[in-house]
Amino acid sequence: MNISHRNRFPWNLDWNLLRTFMVVVEQRGISKAATFLGLKQPTISSALKRLEQATGKTLIIRKPNEFTVTRAGQVLYTECATIFGSVSQLPTILDENKAELRGHLSVAITSSVVSEHFDDFLNRFSTTHPGVTYSFSVHESDEVERMISLNRSSFGICLLSRVPKSLKTTVLYNEYFGLYCGARHRLFDAEHITEEDLEGEPFVAFQTEAAGGPLETISILRSRLNLSRNWRGVSSSLNEIRRLIMANVGIGALPLHVAEQDVAAGRIRQLPPYEDLPLVSIYLISNPARRYSEAEASFLAMIEAEMASIGISERTYRT
Repeated sequence: MNISHRNRFPWNLDWNLLRTFMVVVEQRGISKAATFLGLKQPTISSALKRLEQATGKTLIIRKPNEFTVTRAGQVLYTECATIFGSVSQLPTILDENKAELRGHLSVAITSSVVSEHFDDFLNRFSTTHPGVTYSFSVHESDEVERMISLNRSSFGICLLSRVPKSLKTTVLYNEYFGLYCGARHRLFDAEHITEEDLEGEPFVAFQTEAAGGPLETISILRSRLNLSRNWRGVSSSLNEIRRLIMANVGIGALPLHVAEQDVAAGRIRQLPPYEDLPLVSIYLISNPARRYSEAEASFLAMIEAEMASIGISERTYRT
């Protein structure tokens, strides 16, 4: 692509091609992208071909039973996602000339975030600013991080296996995880349970319990207790792990303060150990590169000030 062509490129390019390409990558195929956009498959194929001609790069390798995004395609996808994130903010930015704080907050969140402090803050913020609207979408933690990195949501709430350098992070709260069995389990009515009673027990696990994941400490605990070497059930959803435990598919880990209600109702029972349990942090993450709307900036400033005024020990939930 020579210099003069590069200068003309943004003027000659049909920007709709970028949106179409982004959907093709995210849907992992032309036919799925066509369904998502409500268009015919040849239309999507033609758009992809035109974009490859305009960029002079092969963006996707398409063969029977193969869909591969090239290195150039990955670079372009990241830029497309950034553009999409910026464009999605325009309605909110253009609406900021009103006296009352208005706007929309989109929050990408992992499943079953339970924090009384966050709920109290959300209540106060929404009461103070009734013109602000909200959308919460549930994803796995790594997807939440990706969405914030690509500027696809205002904020994220998730676990982190490592603190990303390009994002701003604040510990929203800490939680302890314990092991639980359901009422159908052989140990549920036992008078006394020791750690030795758990040896070889089948278990169910969060996907993020793998080595290097944010819940790796649970995997380490299982190994110490000599549970079964292989999981019997796996999910990214806390509610589904809870279901698998109650169905006696296997024993599993849950946050103590989340499991408290089910324990009181007699649906599950906590198993040993009861001390030195895995401690996990739940983070509020934001993207410093994002151009925040007034509503987003106000939300972020207020919640960070709130968290700073409440000690982390108070935001560490046990039961």
